[in-house]
Amino acid sequence: MGMMQEFKAFAMRGNVVDMAVGIIVGGAFGKIVSSFVADVIMPPIGLLLGGVDFSDLAITLKDAVGETAAVTLNYGKFIQTVIDFLIIAFAIFMAIKAMNSLKKKEEQAPAAPPAPPREEVLLTEIRDLLKRS
Repeated sequence: MGMMQEFKAFAMRGNVVDMAVGIIVGGAFGKIVSSFVADVIMPPIGLLLGGVDFSDLAITLKDAVGETAAVTLNYGKFIQTVIDFLIIAFAIFMAIKAMNSLKKKEEQAPAAPPAPPREEVLLTEIRDLLKRS
């Protein structure tokens, strides 16, 4: 089997395609959460803290000299990224919790009672025949 055929067989397996879809959807979800945090959550928090814009929070380690840019420690962007992570982690937790509860409901569904052993069936038939006689 040639390398291209092996690669095609690998790439077209169901779990690889599912993983690719998950990565694409996850990337889009990450952008939505980043926008939600940056544009919806952080402005009110900044307003409550006296009009602070978190993305601008930084410590200057070395001032700009000429055309050399300043060296800054951007802890505001880090705070924003941590909040992004917490929201995504919470959303994933809730999704997994929902899937687990659905799985438990499937497991708790009453199963059909097992068929009686063959000997018991035969004995029941003999009893019924004796009753008729």
